[in-house]
Amino acid sequence: MVAASLAGPVGNPPFRGGSAAAELPGPVGVAWDDGGDLVFCGPAHGLPWEPDAGRPDRGTLVPGFVDCHVHLPFAGWRADEFEARLAGSSYRDLHGREGGIYRSSRQLREADDDEVLAFSLALLREMASSGTTATELKTGYGLSIEDELRQARLARALADQAPQTCRVTLLGCHAVPEGIDRTAWVRAVCDELIPAASAEGLADQVDIYVEDIAFSLEDLEAVAAAAVAAGLQLRVHADQLGGTGAAEAAVRLGARSADHLNHCSPAGVDALGGAAATAAVLLPASTFFLRSTVPPVDALRTAGAAIAMATDLNPGTSPVTSMPEATAIGCTLYGLPPLEALTAATANPAWVLGLHERLGRLQPGLRADVVLLDVPTFAHVPYRPGHDPVVGVWSGGDLIGGDPERIDRR
Repeated sequence: MVAASLAGPVGNPPFRGGSAAAELPGPVGVAWDDGGDLVFCGPAHGLPWEPDAGRPDRGTLVPGFVDCHVHLPFAGWRADEFEARLAGSSYRDLHGREGGIYRSSRQLREADDDEVLAFSLALLREMASSGTTATELKTGYGLSIEDELRQARLARALADQAPQTCRVTLLGCHAVPEGIDRTAWVRAVCDELIPAASAEGLADQVDIYVEDIAFSLEDLEAVAAAAVAAGLQLRVHADQLGGTGAAEAAVRLGARSADHLNHCSPAGVDALGGAAATAAVLLPASTFFLRSTVPPVDALRTAGAAIAMATDLNPGTSPVTSMPEATAIGCTLYGLPPLEALTAATANPAWVLGLHERLGRLQPGLRADVVLLDVPTFAHVPYRPGHDPVVGVWSGGDLIGGDPERIDRR
């Protein structure tokens, strides 16, 4: 495949502080073998065989986008809550037994397995069409031991059908279920849910929502210990609605990521900087939809944090499936330079999900997860947020998104 430019991070993730991405002017090309692994990335004159797609005077090749914070599977939307927020209600107002996470939990319970899979698979295909070749799938809408395990099983079934590579995260501590107090639920998650999910091979990572309306730093300590005992990586929803100290706690506990970070403290920024093994996952679409405080992105960049971005796809606060859209919001709202945003949307989230040895970069030996964009440079993606830039999407060398006729016309 050939194009006018090739852009992507160069080196080994996670990438910290500033852009690790470079843009190579064309004509350029990529090639992969029958096993779906890249064998060449560079100037088109070095291609090992004749290209079968693209044009040397048009388009930009980038790695497949990796979405590392996604609340699928779910089974219904909550558009009226969006309207209520526009009318003055806050997220906290809607986070009651009738709305928010509890409402999505009821929707999930009321849908049968086939309905959940069909609804969620359609969204995964939409994600693929906008260039996402790997994604997370989260539980968190079960709100009981058996329903959380059901959601994790549905996530594994969804992963088998999805066009993308998927990783499953167990978010047992998302909200406190009705009929049980917070301490008892955390104990049940740690003593029953996490071990059961691990024994059944249902989860790759464990997450917890640390917030004054959800779970505490003490709860985070307990969940972290249970995750370690189960051999699962830790993720943390940190400092979204207010400052909790969760970012620095995530670093201390060796979490793979601290996500949201809208109210991350200077101590949290310092902890995430330097050689911390914890990535800072920014979720610009949810910041935009909730009209939230902007995270201290400049400070995180200066401190040397490994920054990733994701859609936070969920029915309440970020009904966004497109990584190009999330990237555009991130560049405008957070001031990220385009190539730095590209690293945050590819290699670093691949590292967060533990997929960095196979994808997230255009490099011989890695899997051929490639996106052809109808733009002269990657900067046109955030510059033109209303434009669909995706011409073709390949995962392991197989076309999973885009328009074959549009590819041929190029």
